[in-house]
Amino acid sequence: MKRIKAFAPATVANVSCGFDILGFALDSLGDTVELLATEAPGLRVKSITGDGGKLPLAADQNTCTIAIQAMLDAMGSQQGFDVHLQKGLPLGSGMGSSAASAVAALVAANELMGNPFEKKDLLPFAIEAERAACGAAHADNVAPSLLGGFVLIRDYHPLDVIKLSVPKGLCCTLLHPNYQLNTSDSRSVLRDRIPLKDAITQSGNVAGLIAGLFLADFGLISRSLKDVIAEPYRASLLPGFDRVKTAMMQHGALGLGISGSGPTLFVLSEGPENHSKFEQEAKRIYAELGLQVDVFFSTINTRGGYSIDSETE
Repeated sequence: MKRIKAFAPATVANVSCGFDILGFALDSLGDTVELLATEAPGLRVKSITGDGGKLPLAADQNTCTIAIQAMLDAMGSQQGFDVHLQKGLPLGSGMGSSAASAVAALVAANELMGNPFEKKDLLPFAIEAERAACGAAHADNVAPSLLGGFVLIRDYHPLDVIKLSVPKGLCCTLLHPNYQLNTSDSRSVLRDRIPLKDAITQSGNVAGLIAGLFLADFGLISRSLKDVIAEPYRASLLPGFDRVKTAMMQHGALGLGISGSGPTLFVLSEGPENHSKFEQEAKRIYAELGLQVDVFFSTINTRGGYSIDSETE
């Protein structure tokens, strides 16, 4: 019997102006999957910890096994696996929880099978798991969780994913207020049509952000972290959003935005020096609103998902 553990990181999707096309990976926060290769075919989710009993054990409903099955189908393989999932990310948090589970499972399965796929070639299988989890085949969480760093999804037909540069010293503080926000609610407030002037503004900000990343121009990054398409409508669903954003900018943030569909907010900064100020201000504001907030600090993870240890018997 062969066994392996793999880790996949949390992610921030959209990154303000990059709605559905940009994402980046974080360090330390993430999910861990342990796989055991079995002689019997079939995929079995044997245990899940850290989810409060909310995630399905059924193989056709869990993102770990959906992703692995897509990979096995592409190979024409009947290999069996027992799956143990350890959730390190809260559900429905906007941190790419379902994506991290799928990516960790794929990295583990691919290595146990002898690495038949290059890392980037696992992405379509992870996207299938996202389709099952949220009803849409988005890659702005699974791509950075798998590949690491900042990632641009230029197109889906065919899939065209580009890793971007990460300036030295770029850091992220996550603010996770302890309430749930349904993705469907976040999607429902968006507009179907975008005024031409907003499309032009958003395009300029996306281009500016990407240029800022490659040039390591933190001023340009800061000027570009502005969203005129989703944030103006989603902000009304997030208690204290405007107050928190104003406070973070006053204390040296490059920018603040909604991580994925929320409720987590991300704060980008040059270096870690202002993190304690971000944390103090966030806790003060949310406390005044009667809410608790979990605060996490991270550098940008350029590695993506990776195996932790393995064993052959």
